[in-house]
Amino acid sequence: MSDARTPAQIEADIARRRNELAVTLDEIGVRMHPSTIVGDAKAKLAAKVDHTAGRACAAAHRLVSDAKASLTTEEGAPRLERIVPVAMVAVGVIGLIAVSSRRRGA
Repeated sequence: MSDARTPAQIEADIARRRNELAVTLDEIGVRMHPSTIVGDAKAKLAAKVDHTAGRACAAAHRLVSDAKASLTTEEGAPRLERIVPVAMVAVGVIGLIAVSSRRRGA
């Protein structure tokens, strides 16, 4: 019989398993502690916010670069044939907002 163990071997095995269970229970206790759960949630949220902010920053940079490229030549000189209409639209929108706010205030 190869499975025959002495009482000392059985006791040692029980002690080893008891220690393994104690370590496992300690790990579960740490993982389930409210401060650990809150800390993990904060870390996940911070990572998601950082990722989203990075994507938004990259998109804004692309938008500004595209706008700049459409309003200037490759040498960096302004393209008046594109800038003047954009400026006129902006002035018109600002004028409409000013007229609208005066009508509400009166």
